[in-house]
Amino acid sequence: MKQKLSNKALRSFKDQYLLDFVNVEDADDEIDERILEGEIVQNIRKFLMSLGSDFTFMGNQYRLVVEEDEYFIDLLFYHRSLQSLVAFELKKGKFKPEYVGKMNFYLSALDDLVKQPHENPSIGIILCKEKENKKVEYSFRDLSKPMGVSTFKTSETLPPELKEALPDAETLKKLL
Repeated sequence: MKQKLSNKALRSFKDQYLLDFVNVEDADDEIDERILEGEIVQNIRKFLMSLGSDFTFMGNQYRLVVEEDEYFIDLLFYHRSLQSLVAFELKKGKFKPEYVGKMNFYLSALDDLVKQPHENPSIGIILCKEKENKKVEYSFRDLSKPMGVSTFKTSETLPPELKEALPDAETLKKLL
């Protein structure tokens, strides 16, 4: 069932979108993402038509709060026949692998905080000026690999062997 939904979702989206209504100069990495977003929002009807049928617009800079930190999804839609939230992250220039981690975070947060129980898992689209297929493939391959995050801390005191080799704070203050 999950694979069937995934295949249906992939067929619902194009590999490339024509945004001829967006009025920004074609300067490689110089298009500001907010300008691109603003142009799309001003022309939301045209953008929806370029996406295809069954999309409803939920908002731009859609706010998510996770552990008291705010995050903003560039564009959020709902696809009626897929019954899924669809997040668009707009990126100027070429696709970068690190964009996948951010999108994965957004989709997990949407599924946990926004998605209704009867809805399917959220879908993410990273909309870039350019992409290189191998980089995209490697970025998404085996996304379920075991990974974790660890923290580190630093000590506010020096180890005894270093204390003897360095002057104390008062001596340093006098030197300055």
